[in-house]
Amino acid sequence: MVMKRSDTTNCRKRNIKKRFLYWFDNRMAKGSLGLIRVLIIATVLLALVIAAAIILLGFNEDGETAPVLWDSIATVINAWMPSFEDGSPGYLILMSITAIAGVLFTSVLIGIITSAIEEKIIELKKGNSDVLERDHTVVLGLYSGEYTLLRQLILAEAGKEACIVIGEDMERGEMEQSIKENLEVPKNIKIVCRTVDITDPASIEKCSIETCKTVIISPTEDARTVKAVLAVSALLQEKEAEGIRINAIVAKKEHRVPISLANSHNISTIQTSEILAKMIAHSCTQTGLSETFREVFNFEGSEFNLIDLEGIEGISFEELMLRLDNAVPVGVQRDAKVTVNPPSDYVLSQGDRILVFSEEKDSVSLTAPYLGAEAALPDQAWTNKEDMTDTVIIGYNETLPTILRELPENVAHVFLNNYKLPETEMAEIQRVAESRNLRIQYLQGNPRVEEELLSLANIAEHIVILSDHEKTPEEADMEAIFILLNLRDIRSRYQLAFNITMEMQLERNQNLVGHGDHTDFLVASSMSSLFLAQLAESPESLSVFREILSNEGNELYLKNAKTIRATGRYTVRALRRGLLKQRCILLGYLDGEKHSYFSLPLDSELELSAEDSLIVIGEQ
Repeated sequence: MVMKRSDTTNCRKRNIKKRFLYWFDNRMAKGSLGLIRVLIIATVLLALVIAAAIILLGFNEDGETAPVLWDSIATVINAWMPSFEDGSPGYLILMSITAIAGVLFTSVLIGIITSAIEEKIIELKKGNSDVLERDHTVVLGLYSGEYTLLRQLILAEAGKEACIVIGEDMERGEMEQSIKENLEVPKNIKIVCRTVDITDPASIEKCSIETCKTVIISPTEDARTVKAVLAVSALLQEKEAEGIRINAIVAKKEHRVPISLANSHNISTIQTSEILAKMIAHSCTQTGLSETFREVFNFEGSEFNLIDLEGIEGISFEELMLRLDNAVPVGVQRDAKVTVNPPSDYVLSQGDRILVFSEEKDSVSLTAPYLGAEAALPDQAWTNKEDMTDTVIIGYNETLPTILRELPENVAHVFLNNYKLPETEMAEIQRVAESRNLRIQYLQGNPRVEEELLSLANIAEHIVILSDHEKTPEEADMEAIFILLNLRDIRSRYQLAFNITMEMQLERNQNLVGHGDHTDFLVASSMSSLFLAQLAESPESLSVFREILSNEGNELYLKNAKTIRATGRYTVRALRRGLLKQRCILLGYLDGEKHSYFSLPLDSELELSAEDSLIVIGEQ
């Protein structure tokens, strides 16, 4: 088939049109700068065309070309209409066209500039610019209602100038507003928010990871946490940045970072589900222990510090315990290894650093050797066993065997209320029960039914509510909250005396139900944030935290004054000495109203009642 000449011409016209539109689209895609360039070119071309038309048609009466060219350019730029006396009718018509075009060009230019400014403002709101900070703390992840981590990092700075860079996949304005409404940020702290994908190395690069002092992955689901850790590690390798520690929390053991990878990439992680299980086990029979954990691991009041102390060479750890004021010696660092709760005859040498629990590093002092006499605790006071008790556990998750394994020795009978307990877990639970000499009884009642809940409340002094880890945090927390509210109602209406220990996932949900009488809360997100803040600020104490929070070695627990026959008036020095004989270190005490007191002066006296408990670190 032969194409006609007209068809060929039309085809070429369409092709030229397409090419022009394609070129124009590409110019537009370059943003505001591309639009301004096109507008300038169009303005200059129009001015030249109008000037050329005036000259060619002879409308310039004086015959000069330069004034005509200048008038054309000035008219299109200023959008100025010529007056009647400026020239011939043809000149006026062409200049009027130029002025009208100038109005259009000026309007378009104003629109382009306005749009460019709006785009820049939107970009700034999104937080897409690079951070230009050094020695700052990078926090990857921010979640509404979860501010414990940021609060602890602010407290840890203690008035020093510091910068915290927060990265999360939300708009900068939204993050800043959330922080402003929920946190009091002092003037010495600068918080910078950036919109990033925390699992993408290219995205988190804008947080200036390679110049920061530490990176913290805010508590989230394990898969996202591990991806964020790998993203940071990959970026630091690419930037050849060394000495920057990555701190993260993983809930389940199977998601932990391999040791070889952690050592080679400077990664510190703590696995929390087992830690929380241990806390639940001890808190269920020791009301106030969960809050004690919070007090010990937050930056309000006393905290763990490694210090250099003069005059300790040649003295024993027992003498150090009896002479150190305004602080409690907890361990000794020698050859980069920290030994928690060393033997009382452990002799200190030059170069040793002391791990202390104190409010301020600078306030620690070593007093003169104590030569006085004081009332001492009888040795048999520490060997008395607690009365046997029963515990009800409502709900199930994978940490139940650990909870059973870690229950105090005075728990002999455990009622498990879970009508959907997996059969595969029964054998493991039975093995733990046999190893601990626990009597396990399974109850199939529905805890959502008041009659069933009342029967549970009548058979034990301690009730534990476990969170369902298979559900979303919101669903699991609300299910546990309903059980808690009904238990409190039953306790009030029937004048019962049981205490409650409750596992929750989110800090903001715990705030809905408060603390209440005889209720301990173990909140996963809150406790994880406390551990992370400690790791970030005291990386040299990582082994200490792991030991205290693990199932082996020294642990944190309460000793009831009545149970150990320690009621009466004693000096802090006498209590330290008596506990040290039993391989325990006195951190403070918890009064009958569950108020805790730490770092007590050596010569102060305590009047301990039957409701008071001593807060100690030691080997159970």
